[in-house]
Amino acid sequence: MSRARQPPLVTGISPNEGIAWTKVTIRGENLGTGPTDLLGLTICGHNCLLTAEWMSASKIVCRVGQAKNDKGDIIVTTKSGGKGTSTVSFKLLKPEKIGILDQSAVWVDEMNYYDMRTDRNKGIPPLSLRPANPLGIEIDKGRFPQKDLESLFPGMSADFTSENFSAAWYLIENHSTTSFDQLKTAVVNLKKQANKKNEGSLAYVKGGLSTFFEAQDALSAIHQKLEADGTEKVEGSMTQKLENVLNRASNTADTLFQEVLGRKDKADSTRNALNVLQRFKFLFNLPLNIERNIQKGDYDVVINDYEKAKSLFGKTEVQVFKKYYAEVETRIEALRELLLDKLLETPSTLHDQKRYIRYLSDLHAPGDPAWQCIGAQHQWILQLMHNCKESYVKEQKGKDTFLFYLYIYMCNALLHSPMLDLDSDVRPSPIGHLSQTASLKRGSSFQSGRDDAWRYKAPQQVVFVEKLTKLVVSQLPNFWKLWISYVNGSLFSETVEKSGQMERSKKNARQRQNDFKKMIQEVMHSLVKLIRGALLPFSLREGELRQYGGWEMKSELSGQWLTHVIQTVRLSSESLTALEIPNDMLQIIQDLILDLRVRCIIVTLQHTAEDIKRLAEKEDWVVDNEGLTSLPSQFEQCIIHSLQSLKTVLDCKPGEASVFQQQKTQEDVCQLSIGIMQGFIDCLEQLSTKPDGDIDTSHLSVDVSSPDLFGSIHEESSLSSEQRLLIALSNCCYLERHTFLNIAEHFEKHGFQGVDKITQVSMESLKELDQRLFEMYIEFKADPIVGSLEPGIYAGYFDWKDCLIPTGVRNYLKEALVNIIAVHAEVFTISKDLVPRVMSRVVEAVSEELSRLMQCVSSFSKNGALQAKLEICALRDTVAIYLTPESKSSFKQALEALPQLSSGTDRKLLEELLNKFKSSMHLQLTCFQASSSAMMKT
Repeated sequence: MSRARQPPLVTGISPNEGIAWTKVTIRGENLGTGPTDLLGLTICGHNCLLTAEWMSASKIVCRVGQAKNDKGDIIVTTKSGGKGTSTVSFKLLKPEKIGILDQSAVWVDEMNYYDMRTDRNKGIPPLSLRPANPLGIEIDKGRFPQKDLESLFPGMSADFTSENFSAAWYLIENHSTTSFDQLKTAVVNLKKQANKKNEGSLAYVKGGLSTFFEAQDALSAIHQKLEADGTEKVEGSMTQKLENVLNRASNTADTLFQEVLGRKDKADSTRNALNVLQRFKFLFNLPLNIERNIQKGDYDVVINDYEKAKSLFGKTEVQVFKKYYAEVETRIEALRELLLDKLLETPSTLHDQKRYIRYLSDLHAPGDPAWQCIGAQHQWILQLMHNCKESYVKEQKGKDTFLFYLYIYMCNALLHSPMLDLDSDVRPSPIGHLSQTASLKRGSSFQSGRDDAWRYKAPQQVVFVEKLTKLVVSQLPNFWKLWISYVNGSLFSETVEKSGQMERSKKNARQRQNDFKKMIQEVMHSLVKLIRGALLPFSLREGELRQYGGWEMKSELSGQWLTHVIQTVRLSSESLTALEIPNDMLQIIQDLILDLRVRCIIVTLQHTAEDIKRLAEKEDWVVDNEGLTSLPSQFEQCIIHSLQSLKTVLDCKPGEASVFQQQKTQEDVCQLSIGIMQGFIDCLEQLSTKPDGDIDTSHLSVDVSSPDLFGSIHEESSLSSEQRLLIALSNCCYLERHTFLNIAEHFEKHGFQGVDKITQVSMESLKELDQRLFEMYIEFKADPIVGSLEPGIYAGYFDWKDCLIPTGVRNYLKEALVNIIAVHAEVFTISKDLVPRVMSRVVEAVSEELSRLMQCVSSFSKNGALQAKLEICALRDTVAIYLTPESKSSFKQALEALPQLSSGTDRKLLEELLNKFKSSMHLQLTCFQASSSAMMKT
């Protein structure tokens, strides 16, 4: 149980005073272990827990609330320490009222001002109602405590807009240090403000006096004229005279003012023309505006102006308007050609293509610009693909030429170098070095440990496929989206006026679906054939190969590079499928992927077969406790590595078929697999039958960790042919019992077909090799032993009919046993498991020869029969654990060819001599007992 924590202690607060909602930082000790440990926080008696933010055990940030107390402590309460104490306090200030023109960080509502003196809500301008400084002198805030002023003027306020306004409080608060002269000035200012308000109406009247007088004079003149018309009387004669006077005056006036009137008419016509120009300036300025907007790229403005001009002047009969409108049409026709050129220009973004199509549609361009754009994009994509191929083919040829001349240069430089020692075999030749560099083209290049820069450089075909697929994947989506927009009519403005045009476009698209499908298929066919021309040229016809090929195929790509290419094509297929392109258009890509997968498997297996053949070069003849070298393990690992490299190729992605769906593929893979197994069997036979001089055994060694070994092969300078045969036999046994079965499991795991056939054929071939090697070894070892029996039996002119009483086993049989023991030792040193098999066959050969020799004897004397039986029984009893039915039958036939021992003395002598033989050769015969024990254990 942990001890209780100390109660919280507040030792500081910043700031230590402020108005409500001031953000403060509290510091202290034991302020809690976390946000959940904080139970309470009060400042001046107000709960501030809602705004509290726990930072650490010594720091809390919060905001001060509306507290009743002006000054108080800061109390922190935690779950772990309880209620705390404070050594500091916080002073809560009351907020000052801010005038409408005072600088403040808070926005003051000026429109809805509430006048407390009149208790009315007035929406009047605040500047005329509440001046910030009514006295008009500088304000000097005093330092009188607010609390003292409140106690001195209870119930009053320093706010001059308040009903309880106190002038004394206002002067003490704002002008406590102001001089008396300044206060006099303030009084004068107040009077001026009052006078301005009183003089406002009078000044308004003075400003309108002249208007009043003019109106009065006009009214008086009208009144007088009305009175004169009512009293005037004119006679008839005076009227005639007046008309004559008026006619003469008119003629004189016409003469005098004709020029003036002419100028007036001209001015009126000019004015009318200007009015027409002003009124129809849109049309007259439109050609120039069209040119300017086209240069700026404001095609939307041009189209809008053209639509407006067409609606206003399209059917006008006014010649001037016709002339200018024809000029507009000329400009618009040039714009149509410009936009069509930009639409068909490549490369271009999908956004620009849609924009230009919409412009041409709004300008009522002839034909179908959208379909023209689709056709142009189709041709451009095809051209890009072929240009990509041509560029990489040229680059490949250029690199090959460069490497050839570089090779010649290096050879010449090395041959003429004074540092080159022609008699030394230590320095590698430049040809050998370059051949190592070229090993990248073999399937085992990735497994080699050579430090070659070429190894990290991808072949041109691989780079080309990556570039080609990237090009198609980047261009085809926009091409497909352009077609979709063309089909659904979204290329055109979605307005009621354009609905008919959209319907026509959709109708055209439906009619051209087959044409577009052919375009997509042509792109897909070109993509696939270009890849086939680079990687699978044998899959193209001769005419197609000239168009889509051209690569210099010095050697086929390895399985690793083909796997990389398959992954690239798969990703491209997934990207195209995501565009919702119909599967029937993409089926050709799936067929390509299937062919690439099949080819990758074939090439990988072929290269694996080549690697298996080269395993003979890696045989180190180091034998372990089981009599095996590293060769079977290397063989198994080589095949497993090859199958693992094919895992992604063998796995079927969505929409892909199995690589083994075709019978021919199954048969080819089965034959290649059998060839791989047969190649390793041939490798074993080559190693076991190679002449002694062709095998390097300088690094030969044997695992001497086993206490059962008599000696060590590593003490010899070279392996004999018999030892190689034994090692090969041991490897064959292990292959039959383990390796071939493991490989078959891996074949089945990876979905190979015909695994039973592969295993059966391989096992039969392996057993045939094992039998051949075994017979060769038995021939090497048994024939000398068998051949030495007959000369040994009849050495010294021995005769079965005339011989002395037996005194023991003769030397020839002992020598034969020693030779058999030597064979046992040699086999046991290599592989204990081979000992019974080899010894049984050697014993069979010796027993068969001994039986033949006994049957060839015409007659035996008593002593001869006893001597023969002694030697036959000694040999039989010694090798008893290796007897087979055949060897037992041979011994039986040999004994049956001898006369029977009738007397007990002879039988007793035979037993004594056998015991004597076994006792004298006990050490030599121990190997048979050890072998028997080991054999019984196994």
